[in-house]
Amino acid sequence: MSAERSAVAAVLEPEPLLNNNPSLAAITNVVCRPVELPVQKTPIGWIISFVLALSLLGLYGATLTFLVATGIGVWGNNNPVYWAWDITNFVWWIGIGHAGTLISAILFLFRQKWRTAINRFAEAMTVFAVLCALQFPLFHTGRPWLAAYWLLPLPNQMSMWPNFRSPLMWDVFAVSTYGLVSVLFWYVGLIPDLATLRDRATNRTRAILYGIFAMGWRGSNRHWQHYERAYLILAGISTPLVLSVHSVVSFDFATSVLPGWHATIFPPYFVAGAVFSGFGLVMTLMVLAREFYGLKDLVTMRVLENMNKIMLVTGTMVGYAYGMEFFMAWYGGNPYERFTFINRAMGPYAWAYWTMISCNVISPQLFWFRFIRRSIPLMFIISIFVNIGMWFERFVIIATSLHRDFTPAAWGYFRPTWIDVSMYLGTFGLFFTLFLLFLRFVPMIAISEIKGVSPAADPHAHDTSHGKEAH
Repeated sequence: MSAERSAVAAVLEPEPLLNNNPSLAAITNVVCRPVELPVQKTPIGWIISFVLALSLLGLYGATLTFLVATGIGVWGNNNPVYWAWDITNFVWWIGIGHAGTLISAILFLFRQKWRTAINRFAEAMTVFAVLCALQFPLFHTGRPWLAAYWLLPLPNQMSMWPNFRSPLMWDVFAVSTYGLVSVLFWYVGLIPDLATLRDRATNRTRAILYGIFAMGWRGSNRHWQHYERAYLILAGISTPLVLSVHSVVSFDFATSVLPGWHATIFPPYFVAGAVFSGFGLVMTLMVLAREFYGLKDLVTMRVLENMNKIMLVTGTMVGYAYGMEFFMAWYGGNPYERFTFINRAMGPYAWAYWTMISCNVISPQLFWFRFIRRSIPLMFIISIFVNIGMWFERFVIIATSLHRDFTPAAWGYFRPTWIDVSMYLGTFGLFFTLFLLFLRFVPMIAISEIKGVSPAADPHAHDTSHGKEAH
């Protein structure tokens, strides 16, 4: 009977959040090791990656210079495809940032302890993705140096101020608010770890720099009380932002009268897709960081499997939304709406539509199988498919609804120019330059939070172990 009970207990008991039961000192050493390496001992892989990222960032700078000097006519946008890669990339990057807020805020409020291994990682990605996203609506105005003057209700000679009923105006406030709260949330969580790096610093320069950013943190009871209260408040503020920001982005389309866009399913559909794509990129980069930085004891298979389950759920929601769009086009009886969706699946952009379906609907269904959810190579490949598929989703929504106007005389086809491609690749340079600097100079895992879920932090752990030995 005891053997049977042990077998049942082994099945019911969840996997540990940390492997090999690391001590508190070991956790600190593992997380701080990449940050504390001397410059001359920087890993060669990081240097190569940073050089490539800087090269793309240089391409981005040259492209933006040419774009501003020449005008946005160098983009491939045309009549009738007035929106193309610029808005596609904007929505895609904003979606990438949603996983960080979901992991940090919503899962924190629901007391999901497995998030502690990836929340810092995802929060940093959120901040960098929002910075990349902001470039596209800023520069698609044509003259960005006048954007603030014409967009904001400044006291000036304009007889008519900006139209606050426009979702394009809502974007300005929603995305800027989201970016500000994300930065605050990320920075507040960093303060205890920056103080740890300050106290462990071996030279005065590092001690001063980390000390400035640690803001006088001493780890006292009062400091922890203020920290936990501020973190909880920011989590509460961030939670509705997860739903509101991408809902507002979807209103750019849903409040129009264009067939394929004016759909009430867009807000929840866009939110689910944003979380889906965000988790995809977090998985892609976390698998690599986990391997190269030796974080297998802290980022366990249980954490990765839970991420795959969320991708399965959100991917299924996205697939349901695709099907519901076709159903409503048929049920509504609007011939233009019906044509738009048939044209998506069978028209000139059918290749993009079926790429989207394959990556976003079919590939995540493989996560129903446990051995795939727990296979590092397979989850890495599927996460890349998710990143590709979610970009194609935004492209399909925008291009296929625009390239066939109400009259055949206005039909067209969008082809990106080298400026479109260079600007998109350049935002990857911006993202990865910031991301690699984050990996090199900031703890990529929240030390205090990961210690909080370790067995060594449990005050009753030793009592339990002694009780078992005595029994």
